[in-house]
Amino acid sequence: MSSYIKSRKHAVAPLAALAATLTLPMAAQAQAPADTTVAQANVGAAASTFLPTVKVDGAATSDYKADKSASSKLTQPLLETPKTISIIKKEVLREQGAVSLMDALQNTPGITMQLGENGNTSAGDAFQMRGFSASSSTFVDGIRDLGAVTRDVFNLEQIEVVKGPAGADTGRGASAGYINLISKLPQLEAFTEGTFVIGDASRKRVSVDTNQKVMDHTAVRLNAVWQDNGVPGRDTVNKKTYAVAPSVAFGLGTGTRFFLYSQHVRQDNVPDGGIPAIGWGGYTVAPTVAPATAAALLSASKVNTSNFYGSSSDREKVKADMVTAKLEMDLGSGTTVRNVSRYGRTHMERTLTGIINIYAAPVATDAQTAGIVTSDPSTWKISRSRQRVDQTNDILANQTSLNTSFTTGGIKHDLSTGIELMYETQNSLGFALATGVVTPHANLYRPNAADVLPTPVRSGNDTDGSTSTQAVYLLDTLSITEALKLNGGLRTEHYTIKTTSGLPSATTRLSAGKWITSWNVGAVYKLADNGTVYAAAANSLTPPGSANFTLGATGQTAGTADAQETTNYELGTKWDLLNKRLNLTAALYRSENDGQVSVDPVTNLATQGGKTRVEGIELAAVGQITNFWQITAGVQTMDTKQINQRSASTATNPNQVVTDGVRWSPKWSATVWSSYQLGDFTFGGGVRHTAEQKRVITVAQAASTGLPQLPAYTVVDLMGAYRVNKNVNLQLNVTNLFDKEYMSSLNNGGGRLVLGAPRAVTLMASIGF
Repeated sequence: MSSYIKSRKHAVAPLAALAATLTLPMAAQAQAPADTTVAQANVGAAASTFLPTVKVDGAATSDYKADKSASSKLTQPLLETPKTISIIKKEVLREQGAVSLMDALQNTPGITMQLGENGNTSAGDAFQMRGFSASSSTFVDGIRDLGAVTRDVFNLEQIEVVKGPAGADTGRGASAGYINLISKLPQLEAFTEGTFVIGDASRKRVSVDTNQKVMDHTAVRLNAVWQDNGVPGRDTVNKKTYAVAPSVAFGLGTGTRFFLYSQHVRQDNVPDGGIPAIGWGGYTVAPTVAPATAAALLSASKVNTSNFYGSSSDREKVKADMVTAKLEMDLGSGTTVRNVSRYGRTHMERTLTGIINIYAAPVATDAQTAGIVTSDPSTWKISRSRQRVDQTNDILANQTSLNTSFTTGGIKHDLSTGIELMYETQNSLGFALATGVVTPHANLYRPNAADVLPTPVRSGNDTDGSTSTQAVYLLDTLSITEALKLNGGLRTEHYTIKTTSGLPSATTRLSAGKWITSWNVGAVYKLADNGTVYAAAANSLTPPGSANFTLGATGQTAGTADAQETTNYELGTKWDLLNKRLNLTAALYRSENDGQVSVDPVTNLATQGGKTRVEGIELAAVGQITNFWQITAGVQTMDTKQINQRSASTATNPNQVVTDGVRWSPKWSATVWSSYQLGDFTFGGGVRHTAEQKRVITVAQAASTGLPQLPAYTVVDLMGAYRVNKNVNLQLNVTNLFDKEYMSSLNNGGGRLVLGAPRAVTLMASIGF
């Protein structure tokens, strides 16, 4: 008997729907087949996002588990794709109450958050993946997304994390892989979902997702969010966001479909410059510090973790807009052609106060000079910097692709090929404090947010960068037998970068152009209908200046430098168990980045002989254990090593500095989230652990003032939800249940840190019809 029942486990997501969009009520209105995919959802044939159905005697849908990528470049089911791919669905984010991309990425191990250099703080999403920077490898529906914006998940269907070099998929710079954000698009059904959130630190958030079928094959959808909240445990820091994402689709359910959609985000924040690292375990001082001062600093207590060292007038304003047009045509015989065009602009203006040096004595003037130790810590000062940034990113992109399946010589081919054209610009204005103007120090233990601090003014030292890319790619999967599949991919692109920098009276203009070619090969063997083993290799190339639009006259960023090449090798296995409701994966990987600038140990001359090697194991489980019990979990190890990495301050300096590790790369990290439904109640929780992350990675380096590493931490979160009726759900989330005090990030100088949020409670209500 093949009866279907409504999966009551899914009150979880509905209830959790509160967390991000609202889900439940709708589910009660529409049921969908178990094999519905994300791609089908975008043409109006998706399962309800509220209450999916479970097939009792056959394969079941899972809120957590995805069977296929939404990317047209990944043509095979995930079970038969020789890559490590984590798909974070919106249902998981609802249960967790996650609202930002950084929140969402805590569901996959091996990703660490970054803070920035010394007095500066990185704006927007900044992170590493498998030991390599991945901040410039974020895509929205397959198109690169740049700009200093903290991304909200209000308009996302799912987040796809593809690990390992992926140059054949995305082009330049994908040393660690890439993150593809899949937008919500219209469907052929009618629903409205709303979410209301209140919580600690005056948190307030309202979101809406409404979809309407207006004709047989036409639908419109609107997603919107408004948020205003402080940051738990922090004084003065505040975040405000409002955004809308309208979309319309024509031809849904037919062979020709057209989508027109956009997203418009506004943020008005008081940014956080962090707190001094003094008093934390492991705090060190440089050997050049006078003994009495060193003793005082090493015995000093921590500052109050809520201290804010900037001014209440500090600000961060972001405007991010993108408009996309997508045309899809089914030509028959398994052939589909697509064309996607997009224009996007992100503007970020920020004035931020950074903290620099601690002075264990009163400072007679505002000059940056050290004082004399006193026995009274209440008189100690900390110097501050003022940073002003005004940066605009523009992108114009067009992609034309074709997917087809055909058979030659008894071998089936699943082919994806296309042409990509892209033009990107970045304009950064230069600022500096006016001549003679200094930034007053703050009291180390009692800073005052009412301090009047100077604002940097235009210096004229601006930087303009642009890149243009013309690429063609071909990805093919060959089904040699029913059990054996081989795949290969090739992408070649011409990449041109131009940089203009400096004062109008002394402008420097640099340019460079390169052809780069990326490849991937893989083999998949089906040991059983529900299990595969695979082997894969791939590369990616990072040409000079490709990450920040800036060329240099010498070194790694010089236009004459070779592109860095990262090569990845991976062995793995994937299994769908428990009637294909639970997916288990295991992978052994090794990535090596070659072509980094180093100095010769004998001649002291710069060469591109440096390497970074990262290798480890990644394990994951996602899906249903029972009809009412779901889980998503992952563990990753990382063993990092720098090879032939030496630097010297001058060409004649015999004291070379040798680097042997990779910053912010924990030996292992793990994450698990699980939920269980019991009647109208849903209970869930999760644990996140990250091992120690090193800051000091040089051999025999003299101690500097600050922290040499970011300590390991473990955080526990809980969730409880109750379905009041088919239209109303309530959900309570408690993050950091045990109020663990931990550092979430540390700056490269070691003197400034940002703490993870203390225990916080949010209450969410979702209403849908």
